[in-house]
Formats: sequence, C-alpha cells, structure tokens
Amino acid sequence: MTHRFGVLCAVFLVAGCSSDPSKNDAEFQRQLVTQLQHDVLAEIQGFHRGAVDLQAAAPSPSGRGWNDSDEPALTMMKDDWTRVRASWERSEGVLSALFPDLDLSMDSRYEDFLTPDQLGQCGDPDQFDGSGVTGMHAIERILFLLDTPASVIARESTLPGYQAARWPATEQEAAEFKTGLAARLVSDSQTLVDRWVPDAVDLPRAFTGLTALINEQAEKVNLGGLQLDESRYSQRTMRDIRDNLAGTRTFYARFSPWLVTKPGGPAIDLSVQQALNRLELTYDNVAGEALPQPPPDWNSDLPSIADQGTDFGKLYLAVIDEVTPGRPGSAVDEMNRAALALGLPQFASTD
Repeated sequence: MTHRFGVLCAVFLVAGCSSDPSKNDAEFQRQLVTQLQHDVLAEIQGFHRGAVDLQAAAPSPSGRGWNDSDEPALTMMKDDWTRVRASWERSEGVLSALFPDLDLSMDSRYEDFLTPDQLGQCGDPDQFDGSGVTGMHAIERILFLLDTPASVIARESTLPGYQAARWPATEQEAAEFKTGLAARLVSDSQTLVDRWVPDAVDLPRAFTGLTALINEQAEKVNLGGLQLDESRYSQRTMRDIRDNLAGTRTFYARFSPWLVTKPGGPAIDLSVQQALNRLELTYDNVAGEALPQPPPDWNSDLPSIADQGTDFGKLYLAVIDEVTPGRPGSAVDEMNRAALALGLPQFASTD
C-alpha cells in the first residue's frame, strides 16, 4: 500500500469513526445538504472560472484564423480546458443526476449530437457558433486537433453527419469561436452556478448518481475499445476516470458518518472504502493520462485470452468486476448495500 493510499484510508476511517450517534436521520440529511452544497459549489465555480479564462484566452487575430503563431494562446486555452474538465469530472456524479439538461449541452460526446433525435445525418455545419454540437468535447475537438490520434479520426469519420474538426480559418470564424462556442460554455456554466441552490440537493438522486458514476467508468473503458472514449482528442480519458473516482470518494465521505450509525453500517462503510481502494489501485497501475491502446481485434463481449492480458484488457476486466451490480463485494454492489442501509434507492444498471 502506498503512503498516499494509506493516508486516504486513514482519512475515511476517521470520518466514519467521528460520527455523532445522537443525530437522527433528519439531522444527518440536513447536514449532508449543507456539505454537498458547499463542496459542489466550489467545483462548479472552478468550472465556470476555467470556462471564462478559456474564452478570454481564445485568439482574435486580425485578418486571419488561427495558425501556429497562436500556440502560446492555444497552450493557455488547453490548460484552462483541463481545469474545466477536472472540476466537472470530480462533481459529475452529483451534477449529471440533478441537471441532465446541462449535462447534455456541456458533456455530450460528438456522436451523441449526431443521433436521430438530435442533429442526425445533417451534422453540424458550423463548428464555432455555439449551437448544434456544444460543450467541453466540442471545444476539445477543435483545440486539441493536432493532438488527436489518427485512429480516433478514422473511427469518428464513419459517423453519419460527421464533419472533420478544424481550426477557425478566418477572422470571422475565430471571433465566432470566442463569442459562440466558448461563450456557450461560459453561459451554461454560469447557469449551473445560478441553479445550484440548497434545495437543489436531492440526496437520493445524488447518492444514486455517485454509484452510477462508478458504473459509467466501465462505459468509458468500453468505448475506448472503439476509439470513442470520453476525452479522446486530448488523450486524457484515464485522468477523467481518476477524477471521477476522486469525486466519488469526496462525496461518499460525506455520507459515511451517517452510514456508520446504521445496523451493520461500519462493516458496509469499510467494504465501500475497500472497493474504491481497489479501483484506485487499478487506475494507479495505468501509466499516463490516456487509456491504454486497445488491441486491434478487441471484442468487449468475448475478449480473447491474449487480449485479456494486454494493459487495456487488464483494465477493462478489473473495472467490469467492480461495476457489476449483484456481484458480492463489487464497488457498485457495496454502494447499493450502503444505499439500502440509509433508506436510499439502489442503483440499477440499464445495460
């Protein structure tokens, strides 16, 4: 066990042991609403500041679009985008459950916008105007154009309605990126801040969202096998997953003092922490911020023995083990046991 790993365990054990058994459920719930309000507000304010900084840094060249001479500004924008992304991923479990409309506009993948009930085969002919394809990944697709692997472009180009990503080619398009697409993320994130009020914290949905976020990590890894993983252009999906887990830890720790007052609660709490520790160790064993490259013939339904032994295969199988509802000891199963002890709804996979 690493030193950091041990410290995390100690922190969570202390949090569980410091619970006040004299509090009733209503008092714990009021405390949780206050704590989650504060914790999530800090993340979404950080998200909004990053979006504002990104828009401000976007080049506005006279008489031309973006080119290599704008590299300092683009580097600054990449740093701002990374801050935005980290804040979102740490709080996604709570926010996506409570604000599905903003989740759609800010965090949808490119192919999500090309579905029949969205843009369909017409696609988005104007990448910069802040309508159609929007959000973090729309910006990432343009901003990290030169970092995007050829395999990602090849796979994405088969999508109906696909339009190749590109930098703004004219002064007008550069201005449109700044006042359209980048401004839309600022506006959406400000809306998120404005809507984040104390009575917005629905504890049952928030806890289910934490469990759903653990389950979603399997989807992120699974889509990686198709070159359609989350942050595929910047090649930082592995960091997304780590941030997801960090956020789950932070917010789960708020529920822990309440859980340990319940019959069997201390043992369930310890099992949850052990499951999250296993996920963290799995992710620590992956080098870098990108998902491991999947084997060329990867088949999630029936991976070969050889493919299971690759770095990608090992990650995939470890995550699948932890997200399987009903598998005793899995992270999702332990979170559902915690929900049951707290009288909250259990997560049910829609797969």
